[in-house]
Amino acid sequence: MGAEAAAKAALERDGWAILAQRLRTKAGEIDIVAEKDGLLAIVEVKSRPTLLEAAVALTPRQQARLIAACDIVLTEHPDWGAEGVRFDVLIVDGQGRVRRIADAFRLEV
Repeated sequence: MGAEAAAKAALERDGWAILAQRLRTKAGEIDIVAEKDGLLAIVEVKSRPTLLEAAVALTPRQQARLIAACDIVLTEHPDWGAEGVRFDVLIVDGQGRVRRIADAFRLEV
């Protein structure tokens, strides 16, 4: 099972509905868009040999891309995320273990 498939399965086990996978926008691709109880999660999946390596793999440039892509998605789907939006990172190691970093980063205001 690939990293994105493992991440999707983990989200579904936790009760998240998958709204989109590999969602392409003009700003870039979002790996997974999921919703649970009205909370929208913009999910980036990172796979590395260890969980630690995966946890530090998201760059500031990628964060900015995800924020821009999220703006586009929310404009196109105003009914998504009625209870809020957060950015999660799901990290997957070489053995297929999945961990979530919920609310991994925020828009700097």
